[in-house]
Amino acid sequence: MIKINKRSINSSNYPYVIAELSANHNGSLEIAKKTIMQAKECGANAIKLQTYTADSMTIDCDKEEFKIKGGLWDGYKLYDLYKEACTPYEWHSELFKFAKDIGITIFSTPFDESAVDFLETLNAPAYKIASFELTDLDLIEYTASKGKPILISTGLSNIYEIEDAVNICKKAGNDKILLFHCISSYPAPTSESNIKMISLLRKKFNVEVGLSDHTLNNIATISAISLGATAIEKHFILDKNIKSPDSEFSVNPDELKSLIYDSRKCWESLGNGNFSRSSSELKNKIFRRSLYFVKDLEKDETIKLNHVRKIRPGFGLAPKFLNQIIDKKVLRNVKRGEKVSWDVIKNE
Repeated sequence: MIKINKRSINSSNYPYVIAELSANHNGSLEIAKKTIMQAKECGANAIKLQTYTADSMTIDCDKEEFKIKGGLWDGYKLYDLYKEACTPYEWHSELFKFAKDIGITIFSTPFDESAVDFLETLNAPAYKIASFELTDLDLIEYTASKGKPILISTGLSNIYEIEDAVNICKKAGNDKILLFHCISSYPAPTSESNIKMISLLRKKFNVEVGLSDHTLNNIATISAISLGATAIEKHFILDKNIKSPDSEFSVNPDELKSLIYDSRKCWESLGNGNFSRSSSELKNKIFRRSLYFVKDLEKDETIKLNHVRKIRPGFGLAPKFLNQIIDKKVLRNVKRGEKVSWDVIKNE
């Protein structure tokens, strides 16, 4: 059972939607607060930060292997990217308080053990492990040891690496695990979303599964929910004119509202998986065929084939009972246009 601030995350609830702030504050505390407010107003369940410094992620080094080649961040040194994108530690307390005051859950992704310790001082209600940190089992074990729900993205990982991460959480006494299927591409092509992994992860690990969606539309999210995803994470930006390291694959407020609306409607459309018919269908029984008397009959008269027809509407006995009522007697007078029902058939 996974609960974040008393909100259960499972198939009995609407999908849990997490708006990822990441670098979309663009170096402004005011933009960060406005983004959190917008996430709340759009209907997101939570806003998520990332907690790291450039020095906790890498070293300031000019060697070629420390430089990004291709993609959105082409030409950046790792150190410079993280220095630009990080959410300053000194903002965290104010952002946590602001989110609490307006009524939206806030938590974060720690990238090292010291970040976990820092977030514990803020009473973070959950933790997210980023895809790129999934192989850092020491970090995962330390985070899991805090006993909070632990959300783990699986981008780039194979089944054995995911298994290691799940097992280390359980070893730490924490089974409040939510795996996020993820394609670690920014943005991710919809055609490469591989959403069938949602079913595989749930079956293999017997945990709740969500989607960390880096595509530029809602298709992957809707597909994931149809296969049982119970949580969705999407990078969120106040305005796409804000040019941050993550702006190219983030959704704006209108897009987040659309995502939440479509997610809920998809979840509602799944139904309960049984053969009960919806109330909206019942009025259309008029278009089904059933058995109706097409001749007036008197009490104790024997029903013949020309007395009954299979016609619309569908309020009488099903057509399959036609042969069972032929040569039976009626218990009372019946009129043409009266539906055939067992309570007018004499049981002999």
